[in-house]
Amino acid sequence: MELWILFGTFVFLLLIGTPVAFCLGVSSFATVLYLGLPPVVVFQRLNSGVSVYALMAIPFFIYSGDLMVRGDIARRLVALAGAMVGHLRGGLGQVNVLASVMFGGVSGSAAADASAVGGLMVPQMKARGYDVDYAVNLTVVGSIIALLIPPSHNMIIYSISAGGRLSIADLFTAGVIPGLLLALSLMTAAWFVARRRGYPTEPFPGLAALGRLFLSAVPGLILVAIIFGGVRSGFFTASESANVAVVYALLVTALVYRTLPWHEFTDATIAAVRTTSMVLLVIGTAACFGWLLAYLRVPTAMVNGLQSISDNPIVILLLINATLLILGTFMDMSPLIIITTPIFLPVAQAFGVDPVHFGVILILNLGIGLCTPPVGAVLFVGCAVGRISIWQAMRTIWPFYFAAFATLMLVTYIPALSLWLPALFK
Repeated sequence: MELWILFGTFVFLLLIGTPVAFCLGVSSFATVLYLGLPPVVVFQRLNSGVSVYALMAIPFFIYSGDLMVRGDIARRLVALAGAMVGHLRGGLGQVNVLASVMFGGVSGSAAADASAVGGLMVPQMKARGYDVDYAVNLTVVGSIIALLIPPSHNMIIYSISAGGRLSIADLFTAGVIPGLLLALSLMTAAWFVARRRGYPTEPFPGLAALGRLFLSAVPGLILVAIIFGGVRSGFFTASESANVAVVYALLVTALVYRTLPWHEFTDATIAAVRTTSMVLLVIGTAACFGWLLAYLRVPTAMVNGLQSISDNPIVILLLINATLLILGTFMDMSPLIIITTPIFLPVAQAFGVDPVHFGVILILNLGIGLCTPPVGAVLFVGCAVGRISIWQAMRTIWPFYFAAFATLMLVTYIPALSLWLPALFK
């Protein structure tokens, strides 16, 4: 009965349009009352959920990414990407994906990637004769690359949800090869679609122009090296690296590029505070929800249930992926990480899956959910940028979905794609 109250209240509130944070909090509160526990338990768990030092990294990574968006970094990265791959078939489509790789390594946010890269690329692609659905779909699915490569704040949330015992440096490193593999898969899909539709290529600007664009983009690219290298080497923690990222972003945009006026700085600060408040409220209420799942022994029941279905790790991982893909279409990513990690991580470990490897599977899987209606936040951003309906985008997004799903299957069943690089650095 307790589980019926917990999940029933949550689903009902979600269906009537209640914000996710309140769905999680109210359903947890109702279940605690039914169990006869002190109501203050809800607030204690909420407080303990956000009182984690590693979470300090999230607001500062959000802030540094917003400063980069407003400080002209995205435009320089897109220009560099255009010089590098614009001459391939479907030139601006290839540029779109590579720009997502570069900007994702700066922002760590799929929504920021879709907004910044989409805002620059979609109008250009429309002006050059590309169909708007192609431009939007490539922007939307390409933006989830930012979830895998450093500095992905979702990796930090996963580490905390796993009990805080996983190295954030290992998680950052583990996502690099899967992120690049996803980019390669999307560029291949973009090439086939562009060839079928007869999209043009862009002229190669020459090595001299490529060198100038690279030098122009170097200050922004250095940020990736600072974050990844500092955390990986142990020179500073993820939280410290986020602070360094903000200071560096301010110096580059305000002093080097001189593209951050005062009003943009204040807007970025206010936006970062607003976004952080929403994210931390969701994390706190999801922590309470996750604690109740553990209290009611849901992870144990899930392990036993899946073991009764099959003892084959291939089948179990397929079932977990299918479940996560379905859940990802109805909920945002951050609460899902906190809720599903305590449920599915023990199952995966029971079948011999490394927790770092499972983290990459989880992030990529739920990232695909961000591109899927009815609650695909990144899909909404991309459609708003391109000014098309969700239905127009969904009719032709399938080649890019297939590329993302193929990457998910490769990452799931070839652990070395996630674990080889962390082992190498160790």
